[in-house]
Amino acid sequence: MEPHDLASRPIHLGLGATADVEPAFTNDMAWYEAYLARHSSDGAEGRLVSLYTFREPWDAWEMHPQGSEVVVCIKGHLTLHQEHSDGSSASVDLAPGQFAINPPGTWHTVDVDGEATALFITAGLGTQHRPR
Repeated sequence: MEPHDLASRPIHLGLGATADVEPAFTNDMAWYEAYLARHSSDGAEGRLVSLYTFREPWDAWEMHPQGSEVVVCIKGHLTLHQEHSDGSSASVDLAPGQFAINPPGTWHTVDVDGEATALFITAGLGTQHRPR
C-alpha cells in the first residue's frame, strides 16, 4: 500500500462499498468522460471524492441530476451559490470544517476571495454545465 494525494488522484466510491484510486486528475472534460466510462456500471450510486484548490470564482454553473453532492471547505473561505429546481436560490459562506449539500438537480457555482480548498463527494452521473 502507498499513500496518494487526493488533489491529484481522486477516489471512486462504488457498488459493494468499493473504493478505487483514479488516474491522475487532468482537470478537463476528457478526464471526467473517461471516469464516467470506467464506472458507468455503478450508475447513480457511484461517488467521486475529490479535492480542489480555487484561486478564482468558477466560470460556470454545474448540476448533478442523479444525486446529492457534499461540499466541505477545508481551507480558506468560499461562497456556494445554488439555484434550486423550484426556482428559489440560496448562497452560503463556508469556513474550514463547514459543509453544504447540493441536492439533486440544483445548479451551483462557487466564489472565492483569495484561495480556498474544498472536498467534494459527487454523484457525477449525468452532470451538466452551463456558462456563468
